[in-house]
Amino acid sequence: MTKWHGFGRCKTRLSKDIGKSNAAKIQSVMTKHTISVAKFLQENKLLDISIAITGLGVGNCRKWSRELGIKKFNLQGKGCLGEKMKRQIIINKKFCARHKIKNIIFIGTDLPDLCHQDLLNTLKELQHNDLILGPSKDGGYWLIGLSEKIMLSHTYLPFINIKWGTENVLQNTIENFASKKLKYKFLDKKIDIDTIIDIENRK
Repeated sequence: MTKWHGFGRCKTRLSKDIGKSNAAKIQSVMTKHTISVAKFLQENKLLDISIAITGLGVGNCRKWSRELGIKKFNLQGKGCLGEKMKRQIIINKKFCARHKIKNIIFIGTDLPDLCHQDLLNTLKELQHNDLILGPSKDGGYWLIGLSEKIMLSHTYLPFINIKWGTENVLQNTIENFASKKLKYKFLDKKIDIDTIIDIENRK
């Protein structure tokens, strides 16, 4: 899931410290990095990429997706992050069924430290767990992997009663699973880049 790196249209908190132009450049670099990591696994037939875009219309989304070398794209649409992710699940369900894809993994594009092993670990853990979460240091998560079991019976469970944009997102998500007999696993904690402090904390 990504946002178009237009001047003044992305990384607004970061742009207050480093300027709109620099913030847009960082967004562009991180998006290309994320796509590069995912494409490596796609080329090895380990996953299929679908990019969900906000900040552009359909025509420009198609053009940008083509420039990134991604065949499948969708608009994120309106609403909070949870509504946007639910929408992507609904949109991609037919494609997944047709190609016998059992799991869906969501990744943001503000992770300069994302690597191939992160996705390989997620795929491995999804064989034995229902939910995979990559915790971020701001209290949210940088990755969420949903198993076939969740896709079939608990599609909305990870996204309800969540206070999006707060330090409680990860905890709220875990609480949603407390009453269900579902197994979840954590990946390593990472920093996603939203502010100048996030950049400084990577040093």
